[in-house]
Amino acid sequence: MIRKVKREIRVIGFDDGTFSFSDKLGGGRTLLVGVVMKGALEVVGVLSRWISVDGWDATEAMVDAILNSRFKDLRVIMLKGVTYAGFNIVDLGRLHRETGLPVVVVVRKRPNLRAMEEALRKHFPDSERRIKLLRSAPPLSELIPGKLYIQSVGVDLETAAEIVRVTTANGLIPEPLRLAHIIASAVMTGESKRE
Repeated sequence: MIRKVKREIRVIGFDDGTFSFSDKLGGGRTLLVGVVMKGALEVVGVLSRWISVDGWDATEAMVDAILNSRFKDLRVIMLKGVTYAGFNIVDLGRLHRETGLPVVVVVRKRPNLRAMEEALRKHFPDSERRIKLLRSAPPLSELIPGKLYIQSVGVDLETAAEIVRVTTANGLIPEPLRLAHIIASAVMTGESKRE
């Protein structure tokens, strides 16, 4: 339980690498990167796992990366949305339960859930299972009107908002997520992509 959000709170932020359309057709994989930081102040380490494009292993990969790492003082998991590697949907409740850590999801645009559900029904034979998992996520809360939204599991929204503020140095995205994005895209394409 987080009573007070300190400037140097230990956080891990996950993002995924890029992938191609052929990866979606052929069971490809992409890199999942977790950046461990003390707030927005210092990078402590980096974790990585491979996950399947449109698969079911993103949650398991995150749990495995955290539980089998040397970073035993993590306090919060941060995610950039709930879908990784296409529609590899993170089970937020399971991630929280199995790691014992609160999860804070940060997104810049409010996702169009209706469009996502339509795409899932059109392209996935297991669409109803995926839709059920999407719907199980808590509702988005607007942190910066029209610019930044958050969800949280295992921590109240007020504390989640403070965690986002403490871990953000420049711009809108917390540093652990920003750096995970830069690293994952650089490894997959040879050059980092813009946030």
